[in-house]
Amino acid sequence: MARIAAAGDVHASEATRERIAAAFSAVEREADLVLLAGDLTTHGEPEQARVLAEAAGGLRVPVAAVLGNHDLHSGRGDEVAAILRDAGLHMLDRAATVFEVEGREVGVVGAKGFVGGFTGSQLPDFGEPLLRRVYAETSEEVAAIRRGLQEVAHCPIRIVLLHYAPTSDTLHGEPEGIWTYLGCDRLATPIAEYRPDVVLHGHAHGGSFEGAIGEVPVYNVAVHVTGRDFYVFDLEGHEVEVETRA
Repeated sequence: MARIAAAGDVHASEATRERIAAAFSAVEREADLVLLAGDLTTHGEPEQARVLAEAAGGLRVPVAAVLGNHDLHSGRGDEVAAILRDAGLHMLDRAATVFEVEGREVGVVGAKGFVGGFTGSQLPDFGEPLLRRVYAETSEEVAAIRRGLQEVAHCPIRIVLLHYAPTSDTLHGEPEGIWTYLGCDRLATPIAEYRPDVVLHGHAHGGSFEGAIGEVPVYNVAVHVTGRDFYVFDLEGHEVEVETRA
């Protein structure tokens, strides 16, 4: 059994320093692995990344994370990632890694994901070059998820960690008019094909907690949705139990 603590949209800044420090101090007593589903900072400034680095760096349990749109807002995403990587976080950018947890290999596939919409309201691969670039960016994320799931296929526990939503299930509560900008169901294609044990994402602050892609459970772990610093999941090879404790 692997205990996974997940959170998205922590939006680190000087104003949230104390809360974030307390949350990470507590979580290492509750989990074997911590996963952060993007929007690690408020506006993607290096000093905001340092707040999170001080809180999450040096924990006795590994921490893996993906970037979100807030982390890229200031055009300094590479610096944000470098600061967190130097603090010991495993920064996943269209990449996969494997952790040894309680004697079992846990494969984590990490990608930002991107926009594009869902059935009935999707951006097409047609028209102005700028829109086609958006489509192509999402295609790269889809390809990375597929590659990552192939790389961790041998792991008894497999997790996909995203920022953007791969299903509209977890967007209910957000205005439908902005769903196109909250995720894309093209991200679901490799998930449906390779069927990881769980998918975790954030981004949709007003969305819903639980959804699915076929039989694969999907959870929106944005702190605004869960109402707690971390949600803890117990995973044991295709079985997911949601922990009720914060």
